Amino acid sequence: MAGEAQNNIWPLPKFYFSVTLGDNDAVSFQEVDGLESETQPIEYRHGNSPVFYPIKMPGLGRVGNVTMRKGIFVNDSNFWDWYNEIKLNTIARRTVVISLLDEEGNPKTTWTLNNAWPTKITGTDLKSEGNEVAVESIEIAYETLVIEAT
Repeated sequence: MAGEAQNNIWPLPKFYFSVTLGDNDAVSFQEVDGLESETQPIEYRHGNSPVFYPIKMPGLGRVGNVTMRKGIFVNDSNFWDWYNEIKLNTIARRTVVISLLDEEGNPKTTWTLNNAWPTKITGTDLKSEGNEVAVESIEIAYETLVIEAT
């Protein structure tokens, strides 16, 4: 019903989120994609094991890259400035915090990308016949992902 407060019965909607790119300034994004983490299994079978199947143990963890998209604004070159800092294995690594918010703007789930840096920036496609908003995207590599639910 209209005016109901969010409670534990309903899942949070995914359209209300915030992103901080390490400098404590929130950046408005249209889309965030690729928040994933996996652990690669290691298969092992001892030579005298009576079971003819290997056991599986957790191995190295792995995270993918995160892609974020946002509209292009006048005099907004933050992505390009960060990307241009890449010089022969030196980059300004940042902590990127992505928060899923409740209806009051409080973070309920937070994804923290540690030691993040941009690997790819894509500008908008240009069409003289279109009337869409110009959208740019940034792909970010990171080392570890920490997920916190509050």
